[in-house]
Amino acid sequence: MKLSIRALMITAALLWGGGMLFVGLLNLASASYGVGFLQLMTSVYPGFHASRTFGDVFVGTAYAAVDGAICGLLFGWLYNALAAGRSSSIAR
Repeated sequence: MKLSIRALMITAALLWGGGMLFVGLLNLASASYGVGFLQLMTSVYPGFHASRTFGDVFVGTAYAAVDGAICGLLFGWLYNALAAGRSSSIAR
């Protein structure tokens, strides 16, 4: 069975970007929420700073969405490649 790489990319982008947006917005509402996570993401995403502004929440969400899409693409491609190799070896 093959995975739809496009669907997996969109799903991963929405989940990871949505998670980053959720934590960022909750951090705007409560200064202590998700500080460790946001500081970790500051070290991963260049240009993103955990300075509690709407601009930074937007930048972090954009980075996370692109990151999620790339990870979904790689995971889907790898899964389909390995699944195709396994199914052809079973059919022999």
